[in-house]
Amino acid sequence: MNFMAWQGQKNLEKLGKIMKNSAKYTIFRTKGGFFGLLAVKNGLFRAHLPCRRREQVKSQLQERLENCQYDRGLFGKLQEKIKAYFEGELVEFGSDVPVVLDGYSEFGCKVLETCRKIKYGETVSYGQLAKMAGRANAARAVGGVLGRNKLPLIIPCHRVIRADGGMGGFSAAGGVEIKEKMLELERKSG
Repeated sequence: MNFMAWQGQKNLEKLGKIMKNSAKYTIFRTKGGFFGLLAVKNGLFRAHLPCRRREQVKSQLQERLENCQYDRGLFGKLQEKIKAYFEGELVEFGSDVPVVLDGYSEFGCKVLETCRKIKYGETVSYGQLAKMAGRANAARAVGGVLGRNKLPLIIPCHRVIRADGGMGGFSAAGGVEIKEKMLELERKSG
C-alpha cells in the first residue's frame, strides 16, 4: 500500500469513528422526490438526489452507520435552497455550505473544489475541469473522482459533460436521466 492509500485509509477510519458518534441526517420532500443530507460535526458529508421512496434515501444515507440520528432542521437553509432548486429557481450552492471531503486524494479534493465553482446553468467538459484543477491531461481521472462524488448538486458534477456535448456518465441516484433533467431545469430558469 502506497503512502497516499495508507493516509486515505487512516482518514476513513478516523471519519468512521467521528460519524458513529455524531452523524445526523435529514430527508425532506422536493418537487423531484425525497432528498437526503448526512452531516458530521464539521460539515455536510453526503447528499442523496431525489428518489420516489423515503426509505431508499434513508438506506443509502445510513449505509454502515449505527448511531446516525434524524434531525429535521439539519442544514435548514440548505434544505430550502434545494427545494427551490427543484421548483426551478436559480440557486447557487456556494462555499457557504461546509463540506467534508475526507477519503479523497489531494487531486480529488482539488477536482471537487473546482467543480463546486461551476455556475448554475453552465457546463464544462471533463477535460476543461481537469485543466481548471491543474492537470490538463487528466480528464479520465476527473471522471473517476466525479463518479465518487458524495455530494451531488452541492458539488455540481451534473454540470460536467463530454467534450462532444454528450452527457457522459452519472453515478448518483437517478443516473444520466436525472443529470439531463437537472441540466434542462437550469437551462429553463437560468
